[in-house]
Amino acid sequence: MSGGFEDMAEACEIFQKYSDGEKWPFHCEYDVLHVCGVEPEDVNEEDKERLHELGFFVMDGRAFASYRFGSC
Repeated sequence: MSGGFEDMAEACEIFQKYSDGEKWPFHCEYDVLHVCGVEPEDVNEEDKERLHELGFFVMDGRAFASYRFGSC
């Protein structure tokens, strides 16, 4: 993996392609960063694979999340 800032910026660029315009696109809860306004089923497989490499996964089948970028 590359640096944290670069990885987060790349993930944000991917999420922005699928965003519904959510005013607050992220929230942290119990050391997990949750992505709001992006439906996992709308994201193509290539982007899902790259997001996984960057530290994001689909939580409970309904939203992207990351332990890597969560609060500490």
